[in-house]
Amino acid sequence: MPKHLTYFVSDTHLGLQVGDPKEREMNFVRFLRSIDPAQTSALYLLGDIFDFWYEYRYVVPKGGARVLGALTWLIDNGVRVFFFEGNHDHWCFSYFEELGMVKLSQPHVTDIAGKRFCLGHGDGLGPGNHWYKFLKVVFTSRWAQVLFSTLHPWIAFHWATGWSHRSRSEKPISYVFRGEGEPLYTYCSRFQEHNPVNHFIFGHYHSRVDMPVGTARLHILGDWMTAPNWLVFDSDTGVLDARG
Repeated sequence: MPKHLTYFVSDTHLGLQVGDPKEREMNFVRFLRSIDPAQTSALYLLGDIFDFWYEYRYVVPKGGARVLGALTWLIDNGVRVFFFEGNHDHWCFSYFEELGMVKLSQPHVTDIAGKRFCLGHGDGLGPGNHWYKFLKVVFTSRWAQVLFSTLHPWIAFHWATGWSHRSRSEKPISYVFRGEGEPLYTYCSRFQEHNPVNHFIFGHYHSRVDMPVGTARLHILGDWMTAPNWLVFDSDTGVLDARG
């Protein structure tokens, strides 16, 4: 039987000390293990799979071993695994690729069984939010990476995970997507004018969305602190379903 399923998932935030981190990790592992390699062509990880990620030359963050094991099991059994950097795990350099994953940059347009998809994490797309865009340029710059790499891993990881936890404690995780008032909607609408697609799929907003953008649909995945969730596209039927 030809492989006909493609999965999309985002914002598991592994390692974030909110809710039950262990249960969230095990839920994600169960999801990965439930994917049938005989029927599945690809899995897209749309960013913020880890709440913090930074690779030194010889050191990677502790934790997530079962998740990485499940991902390599899929790869070894013929499933293509693609990943995007999110705003929390944007310091991915080569480790995931050494495991067999393929790194993509947003916006990434791909055709699957006659349908065109525009994919990414979703952060920083659209007009406005200039301060965030500036900070993203700073944090992703080479000099920022070099400076951060001078910190001992214990100091770097302790500071970064503490900062993430405080930021989550100070504001709610859930977010009410404002529909056509969102910069991301404006981005998709303008993109659609010149590069027609069937489906836009993003994460980042921690709010599950399925709405029209002209002749396309905008799908936003929710976060796994709220509940496990993912999208699956069946190329046999041409249907994109929300699951979880």
